Amino acid sequence: MPKQNSPGRLVTAMRATPPLVHCITNYVAMNIAANVLLAAGASPAMVHAEEEAGEFAAIAGALTINIGTLSASWVKGMHNAARSAARNGKPWVLDPVAHYASGFRRETVAGLIDLNPTIIRGNASEIIALGGAESRGQGVDSRDTVEQAEETARDVAIQYGAVVAVTGAVDFVTDGANAVRIAGGSPLMPQVTALGCALTCLVGAFAAIAPEEPFDATVAALASFAVAGEKAAALADGPGSFSWRFLDALAGLDGTTLDAAARVTPV
Repeated sequence: MPKQNSPGRLVTAMRATPPLVHCITNYVAMNIAANVLLAAGASPAMVHAEEEAGEFAAIAGALTINIGTLSASWVKGMHNAARSAARNGKPWVLDPVAHYASGFRRETVAGLIDLNPTIIRGNASEIIALGGAESRGQGVDSRDTVEQAEETARDVAIQYGAVVAVTGAVDFVTDGANAVRIAGGSPLMPQVTALGCALTCLVGAFAAIAPEEPFDATVAALASFAVAGEKAAALADGPGSFSWRFLDALAGLDGTTLDAAARVTPV
């Protein structure tokens, strides 16, 4: 990537000025997501109540919404927060977890996407289904490849005016006009519960640092995850030791190291 677009500059900025990130995420992901943000240099807030979510989104640097464990009251909180983020010019990230699995999920995502997310992050099956095609997803697990989702991701980005990130063995990020692939990570990453959900929160942290650069912010978040994953996997004996080594690798990541190790390829 050109130097001015290097992901490392955003890591340096995050360490210098930790952003407050409002995370509405699922019960399974709250702990690991908060720890990931702390390791990366951000400040997490897990606020979901409908009575305060809108007010809190107005003061946070960015909002992330993950629909993993839905309830009616949580959906109201999500809507209140997304409206507030848009009204106050704050970037927000949508993670449409298994949105194809039930009518409740489909309805929830349809309502949220109408509130103009800045960034959409999902696995290949989620993005393919979001584009209106038939995916092979089963529950939260993708049965489609990132490559199969790339064309749909471009279409979704154009349709909704959002940056779209498809994550998998090699990630793909597009705003409809520009696109990159990001290599790295480890096969151990899917074996750690909710690590992908935590990535959505990290995308929000980088978006808070660079609200006018959602494409570069998304690339920086995914590149950070990929590099930290490779470093952790090199020393891990399995998913248990990988989990804490990943947090340590992310905490030890600086801008220079990320720029030297990131494998980001324009396509």
